[in-house]
Amino acid sequence: MPLNPPLHSWRGRRVWIVGASSGIGAALAHALIERGARVAVSARRIEPLAALGAEQVVAVDVCCAQALRSAADAVCAAFGGLDLAVYCAGTYAPMRATAFELDVALAHDEVNYRGALRWLAAVLPPLLAQRDGHLSLVSSVAGWRGLPQALAYGPTKAALINLAETLHLDLREHGIGVSVVNPGFVDTPLTAANRFPMPALLTPAQAAQAIVRGWERGRFDIHFPRRFTLGLRLLRALPDRVYFSATRRITGG
Repeated sequence: MPLNPPLHSWRGRRVWIVGASSGIGAALAHALIERGARVAVSARRIEPLAALGAEQVVAVDVCCAQALRSAADAVCAAFGGLDLAVYCAGTYAPMRATAFELDVALAHDEVNYRGALRWLAAVLPPLLAQRDGHLSLVSSVAGWRGLPQALAYGPTKAALINLAETLHLDLREHGIGVSVVNPGFVDTPLTAANRFPMPALLTPAQAAQAIVRGWERGRFDIHFPRRFTLGLRLLRALPDRVYFSATRRITGG
């Protein structure tokens, strides 16, 4: 049985994507516009958003709670409500403990996690008033367990996964679906910072198709590509001693 009401019949469905200027967010906007959804897109940089062909374009900085509230109000007023809200904003820089930079780690927390909390404060009131809708947070398999190079990034994604799990428990009885998206490697401006081979690398368009399929099937944890993520899920279940040894051996970390 699906953990969420499946999202079918995209035509006319009202969607707001935060973090749509590039990568997965932009690809999601394209995919849903093609399916006939009414799409609003937001990011700090408005120029890339204008090229997406969305019905609503709202510039927003996820580090500003008031800006997110104002953007949510504008989108809901234009659409008459909201069916799907997606938090796809994020930042990423590889980091290890031997080269720890506090400012960089805090910047990850500010955008990846605290930004999601500000977004949540903006979208929860209208969805609770509707007693309908769906919240989706884009996290990462890097949040499942600790990985080399993910000292700044991984903990924020782990926080998003926990947040989504708690939201699902709290909101199901209010008619609101919740999903968390855990991609493997996707070829985006953020992953361009990686200096190691990325297995099972997907394009943003492929990632968007996998996410839409997950929503349509009512999934809570939308992870892909499964030829890669299922192996990571097995690693996730290993005892600590075995996990640390296997991860060092696999990654050379």
